[in-house]
Amino acid sequence: MTAIVVLGSTNMDLVAYVARAPRRGETVPGRAFRTIPGGKGANQAVAAARAGGDVAMIGAVGTDAFGELLRHTLQVSGVDTDLLHTADGPSGTAHIVVDDEGGNAIVVVPGANGTVTALGPGDEALVATADTLLLQLELPLSVVVEGARAARRHGVRTVLTPAPARPLPSALLAAVDLLVPNEHEAALLTGLADPDAAADALLRQVPEVVVTLGARGCLYAHRDGTRIAVPAPRVTAVDTTAAGDAFTGALAVALGEGRPVDDALRWASCAAALCVRREGASVSMPYRPEIDTAYATGGETSDDRPPATLTAGTATAAVGSPAGPLSDPEIGSAS
Repeated sequence: MTAIVVLGSTNMDLVAYVARAPRRGETVPGRAFRTIPGGKGANQAVAAARAGGDVAMIGAVGTDAFGELLRHTLQVSGVDTDLLHTADGPSGTAHIVVDDEGGNAIVVVPGANGTVTALGPGDEALVATADTLLLQLELPLSVVVEGARAARRHGVRTVLTPAPARPLPSALLAAVDLLVPNEHEAALLTGLADPDAAADALLRQVPEVVVTLGARGCLYAHRDGTRIAVPAPRVTAVDTTAAGDAFTGALAVALGEGRPVDDALRWASCAAALCVRREGASVSMPYRPEIDTAYATGGETSDDRPPATLTAGTATAAVGSPAGPLSDPEIGSAS
């Protein structure tokens, strides 16, 4: 089993389903309400554990009932929570209104997640035991940078999901091995709407990039010029929440087990396709036998051809172009 440490958030998703979202000052009736364990860190931890990884979680929950449920959700999925700290006060929450057209509005209250500003006792030692460290941006940036640097010191592969999208300081980018944005995050980070062009720009910052494209699959790019396009299995989506986290968690397992990149991407894509067939976030993550079966049978995909290995792209637009990327004074071109 490949060892994976997740440094990330835990949230309780409080989801109200309505015909239409209320306008300011208005009250509308809801037709359903669900309380669903989530948070990008917890989602990725559950995804990786169910996919067959040996997973441990670093983060924090509160002293409320949500904290107990969030911890339990991780534990029953096989995630080690010894270094999931308990902070005085409430756990993180995401307050979500979903309308009948599939639109949503979300308010995230960090709660205990906001207390994780630096690595605590034992955290770096745990990171040092891992093959892969998974990071996202729902914790304070200071601890994300510290975690990435700790992983680099110990030769641990670092995978960053840049969500919620925000300027990425050079101190963080210098310690990231693989960046996994979705196409919207890639566009926000670079100012380039075309995923190939965005990948080229991001390769100036990190050695490897996977841009996830939703129903169109994913695009892998490496500084050595390798490009791999993988189509997504064709499925009827019920809920796309956390599909990217399912993909990233399964990808970390596949790469940690030494699978070739194209094989790892296809296997992770099967995990994401299984995830979107179910409602919810962490609860929708598939188990390894399901992923293996979907991968072995091939499934019905939007493109039955094998992954296309391409040459380096020709786009030359740099991060910081006039198209309007997120900017940060620390961002510079990586060599």
